[in-house]
This record gives sequence, structure tokens and C-alpha cells, in this order.
Amino acid sequence: MPGRHAWRSVRTVFLWSSVVIIGIALVSLACIAVSGLLIRGVETASGDSRTAEKRSQIGDYFGGASAVFSGIALLLLIATLLLQQRELRMQRQELALQRQELSASRAELHRSAEADLRSLHMQLTEMVMDDPALAEVWDDLPRESTTELRQDLFSNLTFNHFVLALSWGTFSEEDLLVHASNLLSSPAFMRYWNTTRELKSRLPADSAEGRMFQVFERALADRRAGAPPPTA
Repeated sequence: MPGRHAWRSVRTVFLWSSVVIIGIALVSLACIAVSGLLIRGVETASGDSRTAEKRSQIGDYFGGASAVFSGIALLLLIATLLLQQRELRMQRQELALQRQELSASRAELHRSAEADLRSLHMQLTEMVMDDPALAEVWDDLPRESTTELRQDLFSNLTFNHFVLALSWGTFSEEDLLVHASNLLSSPAFMRYWNTTRELKSRLPADSAEGRMFQVFERALADRRAGAPPPTA
């Protein structure tokens, strides 16, 4: 759609330019032809070129009117070009707005698809929590009891909840640092973190999961350094 609109604008400018050029050429040819006929008619009516030359001096007084009309024609041409330039500028602005709207729509669709995917992940996790035997299908982390399995699955859901909050801008990294410090104070979550830490360290640093991993690592480093827990 934007490409078709841009092509239509270029075609309109090209047609207008062609019409202006053709019009100027036709007017010039007509002026030359009419001037030749007038000169020939004047010479025929006057009898000789000397008489016609004397009479032409009288016509020079009317040259000012011709200059005025030429100036008006030039001003009209300039006004036409300015209007075309303004139209092109408005069309470029419209195309820029359309591109921004398309980018915003793609971003919103991506966020919606991400939310749907995470919702499906939560449903699968809840199924595993209800039936621990399903954990053998997609989870091979060692656990000593069904209770630990459910705790690890819930810890994973909590981590992914904060990943989604970070990617959507619901919380800042400083706010999430407080939540991470509180979670790491839980022995159950700490066990989950130690078990999955190596896998999470391989996440892309610029992804939401990778950024959330760095937040938890920062909170863990502060705890080990004896720094007071952050507050919201």
C-alpha cells in the first residue's frame, strides 16, 4: 500500500512536469509563428521594411505590458512548482506516519504472540505440577521428591513472570532487583537457581531472559558481599 501510494505520487509529479514543459514549448512555438506572421503582415501593410521599422518603435511602448504578462506567467509557474513540492512533502509525511503505524502494529502483535506463548508455557507447567510423571517428558533436572519438583516448577513460573514484566516495562530493573533479592532468600528458590544457573548463563545477553538473569546474578552478588537488601 505505501509503495503504491509513493508510485502514484511520483507519477503525478511526472505528469505535471510533462504538461508544464509541453505547454511552454507549445506557447513558444505559437509565439514564434505568430510573430513571423505579424512581421510579414506589418511589412506588407506598410509597403517597405523602413516604414515598418518606424512604426515598430511605437510598438516598443507596449513592451512593458508584454513584460508584465511574462512575469505573471513566470509567477504562476513558480506557484505550481511550490504547490507540487508541498504535496510531495505532505505525501512523504503521510508515508512516514504509515510506517510508524505498521511498526507499532508489528510490535503489538509480537507482544501479543509472546503473551500467548507464555500463557501456554504456564498451562504446560501447571499440568506437570498436577501430574509429576509428565516432568520426565521435558525436564531432566535431578530432584529428590515430588515436593521439590513442584517447588522448582513454581520457581520457574515466577522467574518467567518477572521476565515478562521486564520485557513489557511493568517494572524497572531496580524494582526487579528487590524481587530477585527476596526470592533468593528462599532456600527452595535458591536450590532451583543453583540447578538452572548454568543453563540461564547461556541466554543471549540482550534478550529479556538474559537481562533478567543478570538482575538475579546482581542480587546474588550483593547478598554474598553482605550488602543490605534493596528496598522498593
